[in-house]
Amino acid sequence: MKILVVIPARGGSKRIPRKNVRMMNGKPLILYSIENAKRLAEDHNVDICVSTDDEELGGIAESKKVDIIWRDERLSADNITLDPVVYDALLKMEREKGDAYDVVITMQATSPTLRATTLKSAVKAFLNSDLDTMISCVNRPHLSWTERDGKIVKNYEKRLNSQELPSNYLESGAFVITRRGCVTENSRIGEKITVYETDPKEAVDIDSEEDWIAAESILRRKRILMRCVGKPALGMGHIYRCMSIAYKLIGHDVLFVTDKDSVIGRAKLEETYLPYEVVGDDEEYEKVMKNYMPDIIINDVLDTDEALIKLERKYTRRIVNFEDMGPGAWLADAVINALYENRPNKPPHVYEGSDYYFIRDEFLTEHPRDFSAECKNIMIMFGGVDPANLTGKMYDICQVLHPKMPGVEFHFLTGFAYAHKEQIISMPASNIYVHHDAKRVSTYMRKADMCITSQGRTIFELASMGVPAIVLAQNEREAEHVFAGMGNGFINLGLGERTDTLTIIKTIMWLADMPHVRSEMRDLQLSKKFEKGQQRVLRIILGEDR
Repeated sequence: MKILVVIPARGGSKRIPRKNVRMMNGKPLILYSIENAKRLAEDHNVDICVSTDDEELGGIAESKKVDIIWRDERLSADNITLDPVVYDALLKMEREKGDAYDVVITMQATSPTLRATTLKSAVKAFLNSDLDTMISCVNRPHLSWTERDGKIVKNYEKRLNSQELPSNYLESGAFVITRRGCVTENSRIGEKITVYETDPKEAVDIDSEEDWIAAESILRRKRILMRCVGKPALGMGHIYRCMSIAYKLIGHDVLFVTDKDSVIGRAKLEETYLPYEVVGDDEEYEKVMKNYMPDIIINDVLDTDEALIKLERKYTRRIVNFEDMGPGAWLADAVINALYENRPNKPPHVYEGSDYYFIRDEFLTEHPRDFSAECKNIMIMFGGVDPANLTGKMYDICQVLHPKMPGVEFHFLTGFAYAHKEQIISMPASNIYVHHDAKRVSTYMRKADMCITSQGRTIFELASMGVPAIVLAQNEREAEHVFAGMGNGFINLGLGERTDTLTIIKTIMWLADMPHVRSEMRDLQLSKKFEKGQQRVLRIILGEDR
């Protein structure tokens, strides 16, 4: 099957002067179509020609070793459609090559966001069919109006939500695939026609400055793969952090990858409608990487080994790890350890400390309330999973504390994957209130006079809200998070499971009755600035820190 690709490209353009040779994200606009056509030629018997009236465009085509069909003046006028241009190129190429073509593909130079894989899939589908013509389209079902006989009339039968409207295919201009016999001076459309629906991001047709800006933005998008876990032993913080980062990467394509045993992590991702894949081993993970071909891989899985990073390096140019103190950290391009500081022999690509905490958006818009000398509200929060069930320990303690502190409310915030929520219920008679999977934690923090919490990422959020806290670590690794100390506004009691009940009770009562201490702790917390942490982390991820 012999295929001819025709790329029509005039030198003149009134809306965007010289647009076909202008630099679009680092290369002339026409090169995107030429390169896509050359990728198609990897799989098929393809000749490529550029039909033009412009020497500069001809020079670009020649440099890429594609044929040039010089148009005469008659075919270069503003009112000439593509049909006679493509027909002219077809006849001249058949004479020059001494052979006839079976299929003719028109590819406009103004479709830079089309991906070669999409073109290849369309051609494959066309060749395996008896169709005469296939046209690239984008489905845009909208309520629309038109003008008939001087009146504005509707283009729909019933007002529905867009997802319920019938398909409305608009030609994207990326390609028209046609059997040779259907190409004439006046048409490239046969009787058996279908559309090939493309992603809207691949359907930008450069016809205005706004189109140019949109296309350049799409071409600058990066494919970012986020490898993260969410399971009882490791908690939900890795999933939550990657979700927060993904929401800020709206200008890029993001794919989550998690493990088969990250059941609770998958459940949370399912709620968000973020795209994700599940893998059981490195072989399955490699298939995902090979198919997605990420520009950047983020590992939020704690320590990595060299084998994992070497495997990822086959498919990406940049690897960024979070909270990684394993051998793989030395091979990553960047490691962000907000919870660890002042570690010896730190390589230059490791970023440590609270300056690199990626705080959630809600804490950028919520502000601390005024300090209260009287302690009326104590918040208890141990993360999304609470594997050591410190919530249960504190639940019993608060029932003991109530008679001693009758004017204090105890507010428990249990996480999405907390396993004992049936046993932790509100007891208004004891001023105990339980809030499961709160959607906006900052609202509760703003009401709290103090907090009892674990030693994970919550400590940064409490500091941003100026809430003095008593800290109980979930495990030995969490106990290494040095931010949760008195110098930053926290009283650290060490491992929660090893801290006796009496010590916790005495510490809570003492702190509640010491407003000047709580005020000093609050001042220390609010001296830390987390607002710029998001941008620091995003620049590191995107490689803009260099």
